[in-house]
Amino acid sequence: MALSQNIADIRINYSKQALTEDSVAATPIEQFKSWLDEAIKSEAQEPTALILSTVNAAGKPSARVVLLKDIDEEGYTFFTNYSSRKGQELEDNPYAAITFFWPALERQVRVEGKVVKVSQEASDAYFRSRPRGSRIGAWASPQSQVIEAREVLEQRDKAFEEKFAGSDEIPRPEYWGGYQLQPELVEFWQGRPNRLHDRIVYERDGANWQIKRLAP
Repeated sequence: MALSQNIADIRINYSKQALTEDSVAATPIEQFKSWLDEAIKSEAQEPTALILSTVNAAGKPSARVVLLKDIDEEGYTFFTNYSSRKGQELEDNPYAAITFFWPALERQVRVEGKVVKVSQEASDAYFRSRPRGSRIGAWASPQSQVIEAREVLEQRDKAFEEKFAGSDEIPRPEYWGGYQLQPELVEFWQGRPNRLHDRIVYERDGANWQIKRLAP
């Protein structure tokens, strides 16, 4: 099947905003919160969606979309199944990169750093906040494992729904919880005309951050 358009001809000349060294916040977390807030206010679709890139013990990368669930001065928190492919890769190599893209604002943020598990208390608290169906789903899905058919997943979901029937106190599976990526490098990218984009990067220097401009 032929594509309806030559994809090499698809391009946008970005021109909405600029990014300067003088305009950014002192820390990348502060700057990120400002941009995330603007993305939310702009009603961007899935403003907390991020691409999580991990590398396994053999040095092979993989990437997938997950959702940011917390952000503080320590880092970026997301939740998943520890036994999933990404969980196993983080066990083998606890360093990762995450990427946010808000096309409506012509902005991208890249973050690199070490990933650690959050406390059991933090994982429990977030798990309790999830809709009931999502909590059941965490039990039902053997994430990243091969299953024979969709019906297998549906049967497991039904079985756990019956197991926890009549109770809203669904415990968190021990194989499910949160990770926090603690940033060592954060790059803010603002689209500009003629591909001369603004790129401001924060690099950790002990307890401080160095702010630099990169060529696009």
